[in-house]
Amino acid sequence: MTEDTAATTAVPGESGASLVRDGSPTDRGAADYVHVRMPAESAYLSVLRTATAGLAARLDFTLDEIEDLRIAIDEACAMLLAQAIPGTDLECGFELEADEVTITVSVTAAQARMPARDTFAWTVLSALAGSVDSRLGSGDQVSIVLVKRRGAVGSG
Repeated sequence: MTEDTAATTAVPGESGASLVRDGSPTDRGAADYVHVRMPAESAYLSVLRTATAGLAARLDFTLDEIEDLRIAIDEACAMLLAQAIPGTDLECGFELEADEVTITVSVTAAQARMPARDTFAWTVLSALAGSVDSRLGSGDQVSIVLVKRRGAVGSG
């Protein structure tokens, strides 16, 4: 993203949740970026599900694809919240392209470990999102990355 097309707006939410949008609303040729940060507690997941649905709808995903993403976000967060240090934040980044959304959900863990890929939850996550990966980052960050393409085979 170039400096001349970047615009960052912070929108405070309730109880410490916030949304940050990076990108130009008129430049559909480039990806838009939205970041959501909230306490790493399951009570806030409805905010993330709503943001996910709204952003997927903006990309003209079908209702079934939107619901798949909402469920996938719940699954990814459940995996990560089990590791999260109490009192830390859950961060979610959305990269929006013309027909695809990449969602990266991250937490800081006391003992960071990759989510197990041989579980039923990972299988469900893969079926719902299309492409799923996990990674360990600096500062004990654990992330799950979901990539969902609009109209992909097996969607909805």
